[in-house]
Amino acid sequence: MPRIEGGKTHVLTVGELSARSGVAPSALHFYERQGLISAERTAGNQRRYRRDTLRRVAFIRVSQRVGVPLARIRLALDSLPSGRTPTKADWARLSRMWRSELDERIAALEHLRDDLTGCIGCGCLSLRTCTLQNPSDTLGATGTGPRRWADVTTS
Repeated sequence: MPRIEGGKTHVLTVGELSARSGVAPSALHFYERQGLISAERTAGNQRRYRRDTLRRVAFIRVSQRVGVPLARIRLALDSLPSGRTPTKADWARLSRMWRSELDERIAALEHLRDDLTGCIGCGCLSLRTCTLQNPSDTLGATGTGPRRWADVTTS
């Protein structure tokens, strides 16, 4: 049942959450199945989300946009309090937890930005002739695919 204080409802339907967040209801249901957000159920089995779910959905979307895997996002969200709306201090703590990981991602993206044109432009793509990025094709021995950036973007 929605809690009402001062004439304002403190829960959102899936449609309201979707409209406010810009995220499709199907994505919200997926986030719920993945344990990223949670909803209460009405007697008619309809979902009701606390208003602070808007911040969680925004965090999920921004994190996904920069390539953070859902498992890491879930761990971060699990560190936030569940019995109350997260405070500025809670979000600051989460930010400190992610700072070094985000700095590593930024460095990897800068490296990709700076070297991608030269790497793709030379046409070797990890062949023995690339003395700049992969001398003697040492990365070819470690497996297929883009070896240099794979470790950074999949953690």
